[in-house]
Amino acid sequence: MTVKITIAAPFKHTRKTGMRKNELVYYYALDRKWMSTEQANLLLSRAEEDGLLGQQNGVFSPRFDINEIIIPIGFKPTSSIFERNDPSQELIGRIAKAQGMQETAVVSEMNRIIKEQFDGNLLPPAALVLLAKKYNVPFKDQRDALAGSVKKS
Repeated sequence: MTVKITIAAPFKHTRKTGMRKNELVYYYALDRKWMSTEQANLLLSRAEEDGLLGQQNGVFSPRFDINEIIIPIGFKPTSSIFERNDPSQELIGRIAKAQGMQETAVVSEMNRIIKEQFDGNLLPPAALVLLAKKYNVPFKDQRDALAGSVKKS
């Protein structure tokens, strides 16, 4: 969620629906002093890869409803926004913890679903969602990241 808040901040503060890359880098690095210009560029490219930002004619705009985002007073993103987390691995860990089983057992069950129920025609993130539903493990917070990982496959 911190990444979404960080992405939404310049759009909410300036009340703009679209901003050029140099405006966003200026906002993050010089105006707010949240990060270096290199980090700001990295943030923008990752946000675009993850489907949080779209770009048309050099103008970036969020691909989510920024009105749903609340920016806490004094908000400053931590360095964790630059860490890549694997949504599939996160969901495997959640399922394993909820069921008291090893992560390898979850992966085995995922592979079994893919092979036996879908003849190998199902991507692992989709199989993990089926497992999460089967075991009533929450996954909605990872849904966008999982969908993004499927699109990259």
